[in-house]
Amino acid sequence: MTSEVTPPERFRSREQQAAVGLLRTADAVRRHFTQVIEAHGITLQQYNVLRILRGAGPEGLPTLTVGERMIEQTPGVTRLVDRLEKKNLVERVPCPRDRRRVYCQITPEGLALLTELDEPIDRADEQAVSALRSTDLDSLIEMLDRVRAAHSQA
Repeated sequence: MTSEVTPPERFRSREQQAAVGLLRTADAVRRHFTQVIEAHGITLQQYNVLRILRGAGPEGLPTLTVGERMIEQTPGVTRLVDRLEKKNLVERVPCPRDRRRVYCQITPEGLALLTELDEPIDRADEQAVSALRSTDLDSLIEMLDRVRAAHSQA
C-alpha cells in the first residue's frame, strides 16, 4: 500500500507565500476565538464592539468612532449595535449638547457578559500563540505593526 504525499503548495513569490500564510493564520485564529465567544450567544464582531465600549467608559462613543476602532473594519456597525441593543447589552443615548449625535454605551448586562468572557478570552489569547517563545512574540508584534503601518499609509 502506497501513501500519497501531498505536493508542496506552489507560490509565485516569497511575498505571496507570506501574504497567504498571514491570511490563513488570521483565519485560524479568528475561528479559534469564534468558538469561545459564540458559546456565549454573540459573534466575534459583537464582542469587539462590547470590548470597545467597555474601554470607552461610562460616556460611551459615537457609532462611527466604534467602527473606526474595530479590529475588522465593517460598514455594518449600526446593525451590530442594533443587535446588541436588542440583547440589552448596549444602549444608545442622545448627546445632551448635540441632538444629532448619539452615543453607544455598554449596559450592566454587557459588562457582566464581558466579565464572564474575560477568563476564557485570556486562555484563548495564550493558546492562540502558545507555539511561540516570548522573543518570538516580540518579533511577531513588531512585524505585524510594520505591515499594518505600511497599509495605513497606502
